[in-house]
Amino acid sequence: MERENIIVGIAYNAYDPVVNRPEERLSEASVAEVAESVFTALSESGYIAAILPLRESLMSLLRRIRELKVDVLVNLCEGFLGRPQLEANVAAVFEALGIAFTGNSSKALAICQDKFRSKAILNSFGLPTAKGRLVSSIEQKLDLHFPVIVKPNHEDASLGIYQDSVVYDLQALTERIGKIINDYKQPALVEEFIQGREFNVALLESDKLVALPVSEIDFSAMPESSPHICTYEAKWFEDHILFVTTPAICPAPIEDSLREQLQQYALAAFQAMGCRDYARVDFRMAKDGRVFILEVNPNPDTSLDAGYCRGLKAVGMDYTQFWNQMIENALRRKEEPWFSSEDVRIEYPFFWQHVLEKALSKKGRKWSEQ
Repeated sequence: MERENIIVGIAYNAYDPVVNRPEERLSEASVAEVAESVFTALSESGYIAAILPLRESLMSLLRRIRELKVDVLVNLCEGFLGRPQLEANVAAVFEALGIAFTGNSSKALAICQDKFRSKAILNSFGLPTAKGRLVSSIEQKLDLHFPVIVKPNHEDASLGIYQDSVVYDLQALTERIGKIINDYKQPALVEEFIQGREFNVALLESDKLVALPVSEIDFSAMPESSPHICTYEAKWFEDHILFVTTPAICPAPIEDSLREQLQQYALAAFQAMGCRDYARVDFRMAKDGRVFILEVNPNPDTSLDAGYCRGLKAVGMDYTQFWNQMIENALRRKEEPWFSSEDVRIEYPFFWQHVLEKALSKKGRKWSEQ
């Protein structure tokens, strides 16, 4: 089918000041700007594009999709009725109705939305994560070493992550857990804080899955007394000191061995979590060189100045090419449901070397000695 005959709907969840937290509106409202950017890119490519905001009625969106006879949907929906936890439910409705859409499946979105259970899945594949606990009450006892970081278990876009999220004693921990439970109406994820460097790797699926160049959050301009983390202010408030002092560098100036390790861990994590099309994997590296996966982000922010687009630019791929590929993927799945299968086949040498090293270390041996 020629592009000029393909009708593309661009669905996104419209910001509602009544149901969204006003102090965290930027992350929720920015998706409308992404929809406009996607509309421009697809229109210039020759597609017939239409922006379809999801407001208070999912049925209204579905009715509009049917009226326009949409062939494929760019799914930018990150929640519904101010609830990010419903992101997967929206995708599940598209799946149930046979609507072809870009990005990750409802299953992958739901799994990755639960940070604690995601850690369990990653660990089951031998992938390293920081030691953590899911906490639903301030009375719950924890066997973790300070400092720890406290964050909502079911949020993304750095929602709920601020400088005081890193705590150093029991009193501060109790206060922060209580705030997360009360403000976000969900359990808190408490993890041992990895002091060191932070990286992320964007992933792109076409005929094969590829890892884009590694990006690093540069904390060198931050005060030593401040926790070196990417807070909500650092991610969304351009005039904030934390935004200014946490620039991203892509490609990261790192050794080839570390680059390979991060990329192969990212590729393995993408497959382990059942992702498709595109995602981003965030890492921390401790001062002793150990690498830990923070989380896997399916359907990450694709704003023109966001980290994912920095990865695309680093390999010479423009915004239009990216969305053309995503639409091709979605249309191909419509014709070939087995394309981008969720079967997990981790094939990366560095990943398996890590697993073997871990197993052999229990016997006091090293893989390199075999």
